[in-house]
Amino acid sequence: MVINGDLLDQRKKVSEHRPKFKRQESWRYKRLAENWRKPKGIDNKMRLQVSGVPALVKIGYGGPKAARGLHPSGYVDNLIHNVNELLKLNKDKDAARIAHTVGKKKRLEIILKAESIGIKVLNGKKPELKTSKAKVAESEQEQNK
Repeated sequence: MVINGDLLDQRKKVSEHRPKFKRQESWRYKRLAENWRKPKGIDNKMRLQVSGVPALVKIGYGGPKAARGLHPSGYVDNLIHNVNELLKLNKDKDAARIAHTVGKKKRLEIILKAESIGIKVLNGKKPELKTSKAKVAESEQEQNK
């Protein structure tokens, strides 16, 4: 079951009619990537919005306001740094994304707490925690081979 499915459908419907914005003259030169850059030249046809030239990015092309910030799963994406921030989330609407600066120990705590509460973690792969005894035993096995 997808949460906020109607909002996701609205967002998809709008994005189907949105043009694919390209960087000016990226089709002409291999060295220019296609990703969007605002044209700034004084005689630039794209900046002047001459007909027959690709469209500029404008505010009117945006998606529905209610659907902004939604993950493709339909949950609202929230960045989490610790367990206290996790406790503030609503399990029916919100999903957690653990910040990349969080270490293994705290990451594991957050994932376990989220499972117990029932909150979806978007990047919640459990880290492998090896104790020092396990590391020593593993290195001894490698040396014996």
